[in-house]
Amino acid sequence: MIITYFGEQFFKMTQGDMVLAFNPVSKNAKSDVSSHFGADIALVTTNHSLYNGVEQLSHGERMPFVISGPGDYEVKEIFIKGAMSNALVSNENYINTIYSFTLDNIKVAFLGALSNPELSKEAQEVIDSPDILFVPIGGKNYSKEVSLIDPKEAAKLALLFESKLIIPMSYDEKSLQIFLKEMGEEKAEKVDKLTLKLKDLDGKEGEVIVLKTI
Repeated sequence: MIITYFGEQFFKMTQGDMVLAFNPVSKNAKSDVSSHFGADIALVTTNHSLYNGVEQLSHGERMPFVISGPGDYEVKEIFIKGAMSNALVSNENYINTIYSFTLDNIKVAFLGALSNPELSKEAQEVIDSPDILFVPIGGKNYSKEVSLIDPKEAAKLALLFESKLIIPMSYDEKSLQIFLKEMGEEKAEKVDKLTLKLKDLDGKEGEVIVLKTI
């Protein structure tokens, strides 16, 4: 599994020939984040241009299967669960879908543009105890448009779900430092991309890896 980070909440995850994308930034968004590649599956948590730019994920004959809301899905033998939570963008309430799935025997949970740390029982059950947890940490002033859970709330959630590996997203330097301090991970590794196999997770408990944007 290889994970790369383009900024905002736009990630690319590859496993062999399989390509997944999370929250692609639309060309119409007020953002400097941009990337274009072919994906097999697109996971969109929030129906806003910062997160729903699936037009960026077509290349040649490769067109993504788009998942953009709560429910149970099976795509290319991957079972994906989505649970409803809250997002707050431009002072408007949006549905934010938390996704959970297993790829190469590694369980992944992606919290998306979460604005409220109070999760439903269903959402907690969907997240469960993931091997990898993607968590937003930017807080209410992350940008003019998006309000997210803050670094301390993000750390509490990360610890609550007993993840082996935690990947912060939607961060600036200030929120990142607060989050790492809360996690006791001030010396967390910062990498350009993450290459991971199941055996690499052995013995890990709450370890934070910071993916730099490319």
